[in-house]
Amino acid sequence: MTAFTVWKFEDPQGAAHASSLLEDAAHDGLVRIMDHAVVSWPVGAEHPTVKHTHDDTRRGLAWGVFWGLLFGMLFAVPVIGAAAGAAGGVLTKMRDGLGITDEQLDRIRDQVTEGTSALFLVTEQADLDRLGDRMRGVFTRLVDTNLTEAESSALRETFGGN
Repeated sequence: MTAFTVWKFEDPQGAAHASSLLEDAAHDGLVRIMDHAVVSWPVGAEHPTVKHTHDDTRRGLAWGVFWGLLFGMLFAVPVIGAAAGAAGGVLTKMRDGLGITDEQLDRIRDQVTEGTSALFLVTEQADLDRLGDRMRGVFTRLVDTNLTEAESSALRETFGGN
């Protein structure tokens, strides 16, 4: 199953550190990262910065569009006019494919604020036991996911987050 997760960190560098560790885990076969993005919001900055690398080169452009639209809607002024309708339609289709709701977007927007960072992940085929051993305590707060409540609880327990 494809999992969409958003992990919040209480400092602007936490998500980048976790991303690096997760990439190492993917290299070791513990998880397949479909794509991910790091959002860092330094204290005093008007908007967060986004770092996105194309994990799945076959789908890189589509993920880039998805992240761009998602982060534009979450953290910046909405696009105006016809472009907003087209952008909204593309985002809605991709968002629905991942099972992300408007309520989840609101929760993300409320929690990822100045002085924090977040790791946005789309993953598959995770070996949670081995991955959890390696990553325990690195992830601090699971902001949102498309997983069931039972799967979310298991994920929080595995990674030591809340």
